Amino acid sequence: MTRTVDDPKAGSLLRGWRKLRGLSQLELALRADSSARHISFIETGRSTPSRSMVLHLAEHLDVPVRERNALLMAAGHAPSYPETSLTAPEMTTLRAGLDQLLTAYEPFPALVMNGMYDVVAANKGVGMLLDGVAGHLLRPPLNAMRLTLHPEGLAPRIRNLGEWRAHLLERMDRQATLRSSDALRGLYEEVAAYPAPADDPRTGPDGRPEARTYVQEAAVHPFALPLRIEVRGRVLSFVSTATTFNTPMDVTVSELAVETFLPADPETAAALRAAH
Repeated sequence: MTRTVDDPKAGSLLRGWRKLRGLSQLELALRADSSARHISFIETGRSTPSRSMVLHLAEHLDVPVRERNALLMAAGHAPSYPETSLTAPEMTTLRAGLDQLLTAYEPFPALVMNGMYDVVAANKGVGMLLDGVAGHLLRPPLNAMRLTLHPEGLAPRIRNLGEWRAHLLERMDRQATLRSSDALRGLYEEVAAYPAPADDPRTGPDGRPEARTYVQEAAVHPFALPLRIEVRGRVLSFVSTATTFNTPMDVTVSELAVETFLPADPETAAALRAAH
């Protein structure tokens, strides 16, 4: 059921998400078991969707949890998802579980980031990588992208900076688009403007990554692009994984990601165990 309203804001937001996902009104209607006429009425403001319809369409448009709240409020409904601080008592069990996971991964580096790539937790393995990083980059909130790509951060010690920089920028660009996040887009623009390696064949005249193939690194590590970084006089090689929560019901939890760095060769594993 829908009710007629004069404010088309909710419909405009839904139309924006539909276009961002590259769907026509008919395609969205078919996915959501609705009709193109109904979708059109919602988008033009002739009808406002019920709470269940907002959530139903948001699910089929893969709208992030934070933005689902915005859609609900624009349609005149209360938000469905709380945003609980990680320091709140309700998060005690979650924090303990994350700490246990990070500790169990030692001596290999592992950290937890929020949706803006700010580090909210890290293990001792990460600390080993931070030698020589400028103090201003280590002040809270410590941002993983700034830390990695800033010329006073890890960048000078990353042996395959061109490939790794291109990978991170591509990842940020994709996430900023999927989330339709101005804040994340701003962070992308900032770190993309940091100096690029002079000999990076994947960097265009404006300093941004062009089409990438990662051919050189793939020849060495065919299963994944590694991060090759100098640490205490020796080059360590890692492949990374990112883990998120399934079906999150809280905005904060929905934006958390656990990033782990797996040794890409026996020498790296041995060096980390010896330093532990």
